[in-house]
Amino acid sequence: MLIPRTTVDDLAATFTRTPSGLSVAVADVDLDPLDLVRSGAAAFGTAAYSRSPDGRQVAGLGVAHQVTAAGADRLRRLRPVLRDLPAEAIAVLGFSYRPDGPMSGEWLGFPAAVATVPQLAVIREAGRSRLVAAAPPGVDPSTVVAAAATLRAPGRPAAPRAASVTVSSEPAVEEWKNSVAEAAAAAEAGVIEKVVLARTVRVALGSPVFAFDLVALLRDRYPGSRTFAWQSGEATFLGVTPELLVSRRGSRMATVALAGSAPRNPAPDADRRLAEGLLTSDKDRAEQRIVVDEIVRRLEPIAEVVDIPAEPVIDRHATVQHLATPIVGRTSATVLELAEALHPTPAVGGHPTPDALAFQEKLEQIDRGWYAGGVGWADASGDGEIGVALRCALIRGERAILYAGNGIVVGSDPEAEVEETRLKLRPLLGLLTGA
Repeated sequence: MLIPRTTVDDLAATFTRTPSGLSVAVADVDLDPLDLVRSGAAAFGTAAYSRSPDGRQVAGLGVAHQVTAAGADRLRRLRPVLRDLPAEAIAVLGFSYRPDGPMSGEWLGFPAAVATVPQLAVIREAGRSRLVAAAPPGVDPSTVVAAAATLRAPGRPAAPRAASVTVSSEPAVEEWKNSVAEAAAAAEAGVIEKVVLARTVRVALGSPVFAFDLVALLRDRYPGSRTFAWQSGEATFLGVTPELLVSRRGSRMATVALAGSAPRNPAPDADRRLAEGLLTSDKDRAEQRIVVDEIVRRLEPIAEVVDIPAEPVIDRHATVQHLATPIVGRTSATVLELAEALHPTPAVGGHPTPDALAFQEKLEQIDRGWYAGGVGWADASGDGEIGVALRCALIRGERAILYAGNGIVVGSDPEAEVEETRLKLRPLLGLLTGA
């Protein structure tokens, strides 16, 4: 069995009831959080997973308590789900790019914002894991314990082996390049400073994809990035993102301004030259400064920024390297309040925000859904971590929709922007198609 019998027995003996009516039990366990969701996602139908580059991992199965919300204040309205949680417990979080949520049927089951206390969760930090079980009000905790006892250790993760593969772009590449050219011309004319335009690649595989195997492969191949997944029924949204929206630990908050990109090169000298070119690029430095300034402006009412490096650094990932400015501050705001203030940053939306969003509405031909939204976790104290949902795909059965976008500013070249999105799509597309 996945969870040792002694641990299951410990859970059964230690349930306590919270003021909200949840029954919660906690036990130490030697368990990879990802194995929990790989083992139980199909049976529970709801699962979530997040991993940070520092090794912290959170995984959850099922729903013991859940709050959903839509609208401009949707993240703030998720806070009731955290009320009365024990210190050891967490809620998993997910939200869409737009405040009113996904619009198309492809995103069925993914609300504008959701916070869930899982029935079973494994939290791993500082080399130790704990198992948290939670039973909804009126539900006998023994049913959750019994479900935990049925889980079996998964085998080694396997990449999809499709009998046939069909790949198509939506919108068509030439149409997207025309949109990029229009946005770049608007920036040149001073109508906007920056707008982020996204496109999709659709993949039909001919056989179903086991999404959490894909997540395991992404985690192992790209340990320097943030791996995330959210399953709702038959669909799973997953990815491996370079970008932190915000984290909070006590009074310390952290975020990062990420903008400006260059490809990687396997030859160290060539790779270094690409990075140096990024650091000296007027176009990319200007785009990065827009993001830094706007993040600082939004944080001013709720946080004291204490550390902003004078110069950006290079943040390297498998196929792309970025300009990055880590930003650290002190705050009494919760991670949900910080996320509400920051989302969407100019890194995923543009600047000025209202004008950029209007351009997106005009030029984008896709429903972003949770792409460029957020996935993460929070606890009762207001601590937590939320990653920006990039380098991602929505998988339903044998079909996947992959998402990628670029910031368009003065000097953006449509051909170069298409190539950059291909680099961003490559990790997931390669895994899905075997390329």
